[in-house]
Amino acid sequence: MDNKQIVDEAALLELKADELVVLLQKSVVDKDRARAIQEKIYHALDKDSIPRRIEAFKELDAVDDRLELLNEFEYLLSHHQLDSKTSKKYLSQERLKNWVLIVIGIIMITLGMAMIIMPAPPYFEMFTIFYFNPNDGVTLMDLIALLIVFTGVYLFLSSVLKKQAQ
Repeated sequence: MDNKQIVDEAALLELKADELVVLLQKSVVDKDRARAIQEKIYHALDKDSIPRRIEAFKELDAVDDRLELLNEFEYLLSHHQLDSKTSKKYLSQERLKNWVLIVIGIIMITLGMAMIIMPAPPYFEMFTIFYFNPNDGVTLMDLIALLIVFTGVYLFLSSVLKKQAQ
């Protein structure tokens, strides 16, 4: 796409916007119709994804002054159109992420415990880190299994605690 075509498209867009303004000024448009036109234009210009629209509201947590909080909330609501469908979609995505993390955490805990309980193959047995007696000790596989268990516990707890905070 060359610069002339971009300029032509921008000029055409400006011309159509001017035509729309003149048309709206000439005719008597009721409040509902004006709102519908405004929503249509807003949605055509708004290319943000749902998480970005919701992320804007998370910045309100840092505001201490209640009047400033109210002003910022009013501004955000006027510029980021949220409805129950959008919020339900966002919340269901977040819940799905948390449940997937919980399931992965449980699987990792189970896998790590199984690695500790089950006998290790002979090539892992020769890498004993610490001996309890001449026949038994902490092997490399035990340390790897503990690392897997701790990772699973971390994933599980982080997703459960995040779920409770919401």
